[in-house]
Amino acid sequence: MAKTQDLRRRIRSIGNTRQLTRAMKTVSAAKLRRAQERILSARPYAKQMLGVLRSLASRANPETHSLLKERGDERIEILAVTSDRGLCGSFNANICRTAQHFVQDHEDKHTVVLTVGKKGREFFRRRGFRMGREWIDVLRGLDYPVAAEIARHFMECYIREEMDAVYLTYNEFKSAIQQQPVIERLLPIERAEMEPGGGEDYIYEPDAKTLFDELLPKHVEVQVYRALLESAAAEHAARMTSMESATRNAGDLIDRLTLHMNRVRQASITTEIIEVVSGSEALG
Repeated sequence: MAKTQDLRRRIRSIGNTRQLTRAMKTVSAAKLRRAQERILSARPYAKQMLGVLRSLASRANPETHSLLKERGDERIEILAVTSDRGLCGSFNANICRTAQHFVQDHEDKHTVVLTVGKKGREFFRRRGFRMGREWIDVLRGLDYPVAAEIARHFMECYIREEMDAVYLTYNEFKSAIQQQPVIERLLPIERAEMEPGGGEDYIYEPDAKTLFDELLPKHVEVQVYRALLESAAAEHAARMTSMESATRNAGDLIDRLTLHMNRVRQASITTEIIEVVSGSEALG
């Protein structure tokens, strides 16, 4: 009888867990819809701006602006965008592994890891990586000023020649069930490949320096903001999928335990009946 009570207690505990995971899935689904709308709105602007700036950079004199200068890749900073909470499947593990492989591939360089989110910070600290700045609770209430602050840090360090290149690694949102870790170079601005013959040139109004002073910082801020939006949407999608799987697994486990409990109870009842019949026959 005690074994049946233990099974009931376990089934009740798993049922409570299933209610929690179902609620988390519902919350993540609602957040995903809003995050998906934001990234789908921001992505075309960011990609078009990147194309325009790469085209301009390919034709401009690198001395026109500090963010256009290329100084090699001896000192590298890479920003790993992770979440502050778990329960989102392989979302954080994929990014951490991607950044780790990048650092290992550049082990002959002076590489510093910067992190967004607690999970990335904990991962790289435990493994003794060279760490830089960190930003916590960014994706929870993501807005443009936060992205602009991160972008300003990179631009100021790059202009002061404290680094030679800056990379971003984040989960790109593909769909509710697919997120892809990517690495992109943020600084210096990548140049578009020139077609044979050089293509068209640009007439600047106002002058090129004034335009680059205005456009390049804006471009860096927009690209950081887009990466954070991608990560926010990917995190909600990963958590929704993970919680859906956990809810389904909890239901399957409850079904198996219920079946086992019924068999145990049936065996117990059968044993009691046999004992009563045996006792009755003995008395007769």
